[in-house]
Amino acid sequence: MAVAYPITESLPRMTFEEFLEWTDEDTFAEWVDGEITLMTTTTQHQIICGFLLRAVSEFVEAKDLGMVLFAPFLMRLSTRKSGREPDILFIAKANMDRLRGSWLDGPADLVVEVVSDESRKRDRETKFEEYAAAGVREYWLIDAPRQQADIFVLSADGHYAPAEVDENGLLRSAVLEGLTVDVRWLWQDPKPTLKSVLAGWGLE
Repeated sequence: MAVAYPITESLPRMTFEEFLEWTDEDTFAEWVDGEITLMTTTTQHQIICGFLLRAVSEFVEAKDLGMVLFAPFLMRLSTRKSGREPDILFIAKANMDRLRGSWLDGPADLVVEVVSDESRKRDRETKFEEYAAAGVREYWLIDAPRQQADIFVLSADGHYAPAEVDENGLLRSAVLEGLTVDVRWLWQDPKPTLKSVLAGWGLE
């Protein structure tokens, strides 16, 4: 998640419905327990998110698996009074009925958060627990400052477990079958071409 800036001193507490009226498609903000937190971003954050968004979107479209969305787009979770704004969300075709006009009513099937120094505790602890409890089936944590990437898959008992690593050391998605992540892609400059990534997934 991008860097967060609390603004609760200048804005009153709001209901989720009031927050939806207050925000718009250009506002990067989350609503948690009635309080609002504004987000901002960095160049590195945008580059990594953009790369993953293009690659994952192409994979999902080619396989006709559902829909990929990106911030700012709210995901409302029932297990806590929260409207989270993940960097990238995948919604499977079977769960498209959760989509509302400007938000997702329930968990995405897969969520990606690109971690900053400021957001590490929130992404790795607070959201980790929230997303598991709400039923987000797969959670990607891309920690750019530490050059660390993790994929967690929801187990039958409702807890996250590390994703499978294949014979080439690639992280393997359980939700998007056939999609693997070479973490070296995320830190190299320039990023690999989209064509080469899709070829590795058997799509070119």
